[in-house]
Amino acid sequence: MSDSSFSRRKFLKVSGVGAIAATSFNLSGVLSATEAQAAESTRPQNADEALKALMEGNKRFVDSTKKGPGRSVKRRKEVAAGQNPFVAILACADSRVAPEILFDQGIGDLFVVRVAGNIVNPTNYGIQGSLEFGVLALGAPLIMVLGHSECGAVAGAIEALQNGTQFPGSINDIVQTIEPAVEKAKGEKGDLLHNSIISNVQMGVDKLNNSDPVISDLVKKGKVKVVGANYDLKTGEVKLIS
Repeated sequence: MSDSSFSRRKFLKVSGVGAIAATSFNLSGVLSATEAQAAESTRPQNADEALKALMEGNKRFVDSTKKGPGRSVKRRKEVAAGQNPFVAILACADSRVAPEILFDQGIGDLFVVRVAGNIVNPTNYGIQGSLEFGVLALGAPLIMVLGHSECGAVAGAIEALQNGTQFPGSINDIVQTIEPAVEKAKGEKGDLLHNSIISNVQMGVDKLNNSDPVISDLVKKGKVKVVGANYDLKTGEVKLIS
């Protein structure tokens, strides 16, 4: 099913949310002309512009020149009527990795999905579906899979593979999802944890690029780009992963 046959308008109709919930989705026709023009004039219009805005914000964060844009009472009231994020970010749930802060962005700028190990897991987790919503219903042109240094979930996957450690409850499901990334990184030079973190991000990007029917279709049509990045807890710097 392509995005042309499953449009934003049809998304509302099929999901049955109706006119009341349409405001939350910020689809065409929901905002007034003036509001829509204001939102579009300041919002990055494509993936390259979105990525540029993120990296510029991260530089401000690293240099301690943060502007804290879009966090005022006025901004909060503006976005109460509808959201218009310019990027969907899959980030780790780690308390030290808050995308709005490390990219110096404001309320309503980022559509953030957070889970331990920034994993793209089976559909019942809702992770992939949330990202699909971010690009299909909200129109974000960019998806970023964001890992970070010293990731405990990746360290757990290494522990499981090296020592056969079993983790309790659903934690083990997260660890098992990351294990293929560790296996892939085993033969590389350097620190296994760092290499596994990078490998885990790369695998997440690959999964999303090939995830049917929504994201892969939008990627093929050039409407959405998926990128990987890694955040350094000590320096505060985000580096893109090729």
